[in-house]
This record gives sequence, structure tokens and C-alpha cells, in this order.
Amino acid sequence: MPEVSGSDLVVMVTGAGGNLGKAVVTELIESGANVAAVQRHLREPGFRARSGQTGEILELDDVDLTDLSACQDAVRRSLEAFGRIDALVNTVGGFQTGAVEEQGLDQWDHMFQMNARTAYAISAAVLKPMQEARYGRIVHIAAAPGLKAGANQAAYAASKGAVIRLTEAIAAENRNRRITANCILPGTIDTPQNRAAMPNAKTDGWVQPADIAKLIGFLVSPAGGIVTGAAISATGPV
Repeated sequence: MPEVSGSDLVVMVTGAGGNLGKAVVTELIESGANVAAVQRHLREPGFRARSGQTGEILELDDVDLTDLSACQDAVRRSLEAFGRIDALVNTVGGFQTGAVEEQGLDQWDHMFQMNARTAYAISAAVLKPMQEARYGRIVHIAAAPGLKAGANQAAYAASKGAVIRLTEAIAAENRNRRITANCILPGTIDTPQNRAAMPNAKTDGWVQPADIAKLIGFLVSPAGGIVTGAAISATGPV
């Protein structure tokens, strides 16, 4: 079992080019962690260091998380660079709405590919070295509809519900190996895309990506070992 401290963690972050992924990467490297930043498409010419950052970044681009082989290759390259993977933060996912009808089956398949299959594939790939090390932290991003669906949410809610059940199973199967698994159920995240899509919304109750990143920072830390198998609501400031 490795001796791990909060300042020398090795964390794989998927969806690292997205709004939440960028916030997580920033939070981690500013705390001294080394980060394997996994992206499906390169959105900008790399992560730019800020003053005070001490962690190293390995950028892994063009990784299809629906493909187990691609996930295994990303894990292999991360291990070659850093020697171990202490934690996985999976921020990959998508959102679509639609009624239950014959035309909705394609949406059902798409949501399960984007949300559930990606979570399963990267978890399966990263669990092997974690189990060998007998240490690890896994955090997925789920959603409140995964607990109870509303109208026009069947595909999205079911796929996020699958992420919650996956997280619970990983936690139960790996507790004796000191591997935790948790998922976060955020409220509306304050992003440029959400502001553009909802120009008349009240945004004062929206969740800041940086705040979710701080919560994730705790969950992947050694101290975060007190929490496992949880679906944690993070719905905004009170």
C-alpha cells in the first residue's frame, strides 16, 4: 500500500477540457497533485500554469472513454508517467431530454453510452492498478434525476441512475482494499453554456465549478477515506 499524502496525489481526471474538469484540474495541481488530464477532444492548447501550482500535468487527448481499450491505454500511459494512480475523477457526461416514445430509443442508447458506459469503462480500467496497490479513490458525477426522474428525463435519469448504482457496487466490492467510490449530484452548474441556454434564469443559486472541485479534492484525499458508496448532493449555496 503506498504512502499517500494530499500534496503528492496522482489523479486521473476525465473530461479535463470541460468546465468542471478544468476546475478540478486547477484545484488538484494547485494543491500539489500530479494530474493525468484525459480529454476526448483538445479544446485549447494545453493547461496554463498559474502561480503557486506545483503539480505536474500529463495531457492525454483523443481518448474515447466508451472504448475499454482506449481507457486501458490511458491508464497505462498514466502509470508510465507517474508510477501509480491514486484517484480517478470522472466528469464526462451528457444531457438530453425527451418523452418515452418510439423515436426516443436512440436517445436512450446515446445517454447510456455517454454517461453509463464511459463511467464503467474507465472505472474498470483504473481499478486494476488500484486493487494491486490496495488503495484508491473514485469519484463520478451523477445527477439528482438518477434518484427520481421527472417528465422527459427517462434516458438521462436512467443513465445517471446507472452511474449511482455502479458507484455503490464499486464501493462494496473494494472496501477491504481501501478503495472508495462516491458520486456527486450537482445542481445547475454555472457555466457559459448554461447561461446561454437559460438567459432568464436566476443564477445566484447555481453551483460554481470551483466549489464542486473543492469537494472532489476532499473525496480524493487520504482523509476522504471516511466516505464511500455515497451519492452526495451539491445543489448550491444556502
